[in-house]
Amino acid sequence: MVTSLQLADADPALAARVRYCRRLLNRRALVAAAASAVPLPGLDWAVDAALLSRLVPEINAQFGLTPDQLDKLPHHKREQVQKAVGAIGSMLVGKFITRDLVVRAAKAVGMRMTAKQAVRYVPLAGQAVSALMGYTAIRYLGEEHIKDCIRVMQAADLELPELLPGNKLKLR
Repeated sequence: MVTSLQLADADPALAARVRYCRRLLNRRALVAAAASAVPLPGLDWAVDAALLSRLVPEINAQFGLTPDQLDKLPHHKREQVQKAVGAIGSMLVGKFITRDLVVRAAKAVGMRMTAKQAVRYVPLAGQAVSALMGYTAIRYLGEEHIKDCIRVMQAADLELPELLPGNKLKLR
């Protein structure tokens, strides 16, 4: 399976942006893991939905794929992006993120989420497994979204946007 860094390998600026987005993703996945370990019904789903509804637009913005950024593109570029999004099949690139979209994306890892609900009630070991599953579910969804963004950018031949205020990328 190809990773987002492998997709961006030919472009150092794109690879730096991917590393930045992965750091965001790792932080959010750790929060999801902590919420998954707490044995309160529904808490993890609420936290996951909140995390994803904030994370996905941040990732979109890093790649110039928010609805506002896309509206500023010339008409022919917007059409290229729409074709690329359609070809890739992403439901989160270039869209306003709603609760419904987050829930549909979470269904992609639905079995993990269901198992996570059941296992958390086993003392200690169950909570650890639940936390691990929460972490991996968010990481998987985020990594797939980053890859979709890269593929759309490459297919539509888009340039990376300027860094957003407050973002400090480190080129390594």
